[in-house]
Amino acid sequence: MTDPPARSPTTHAPSRRGRGLAWLLVLALVLALVAGGGWAGWRWWTAQEAARRVDADGTVQRLEALEARAERLRGELRAQNQRLRQAEATNRVLRDELLGVGQRAAILEDQLAALADPQRSGVQALRLDEIELLLGQGQQRLRLAGDLDGARRAYALAAQQLAGLDDPALIDLRQALAQERAALEALGDDPRRIAAGRLDALAAALPALPVQAPTTDAAATSWWQRAFTRVVDVRRSDGALAVEPADRAAGLAALQLELTLAQAAIERRDDEGLRAALGRADAWLTRLWRDSPALRRQRDALQELRRLPLTPAVPTLGSSLEQLRAMRARR
Repeated sequence: MTDPPARSPTTHAPSRRGRGLAWLLVLALVLALVAGGGWAGWRWWTAQEAARRVDADGTVQRLEALEARAERLRGELRAQNQRLRQAEATNRVLRDELLGVGQRAAILEDQLAALADPQRSGVQALRLDEIELLLGQGQQRLRLAGDLDGARRAYALAAQQLAGLDDPALIDLRQALAQERAALEALGDDPRRIAAGRLDALAAALPALPVQAPTTDAAATSWWQRAFTRVVDVRRSDGALAVEPADRAAGLAALQLELTLAQAAIERRDDEGLRAALGRADAWLTRLWRDSPALRRQRDALQELRRLPLTPAVPTLGSSLEQLRAMRARR
């Protein structure tokens, strides 16, 4: 058996280099694979991130769109609620109007039933005649005699008679009559009644005035005046106070006559006659009572009575009477 031939060093060197190149190629291939895988993974990751960002942006847009739609729906819901409330208010108004129409229809039915009564026309005509008569009397009493109380009573009776008629055509007449009655009431008390009351109060207060004859001091008179005072009594003739019973009786009778003339002038609404009678009465006051605060108060009251007008400021009446006559003429 023969030994194998020994290998020379030159034969082992190329094989080592070949193996090194192979390992280098394998390593390069692995690195290439790793680099390609990394690049592919990075591309996939970037694509996924881009897709996620696109999805996120779309989600935000969809959320914003949903919120805008929800806000729009809430606005529409509020508008619907407002319209529902308006519709409810309109329904209430319509219901009230419908009830009012029903009530007016019932009133019209009652009025038509009353108008169908054959006795109604005669009774209404009779009452209208009475109302016309009362209005004419009230206007004439106020215009001719200045009788404010009489005019008020006549117009009150006319309004009472008119209230008993339920004819709708008399509404304007009722309003005109109410306005004229308000104008009469606004005048206040009758000046004639006020003057008569003040004159009665003045006449009643006169007997309470103090009466005292002027006295002379005995120490200030001389002996001859005291000696002849029982024979001769010297007094001033102008402005002398009536002390003697006969003089006072005549003065009181004259004063009572003047007060009676003043009362008659008040009843006639004679301003000039009242002033003249009160002027003469004032002169008699100074002759019958001595000067005192009570007398001055009565004279001041008498002067105020002289300045008091007896005729009231008569308002313009007659519109209701003219309206009533025009209405009856049309019928």
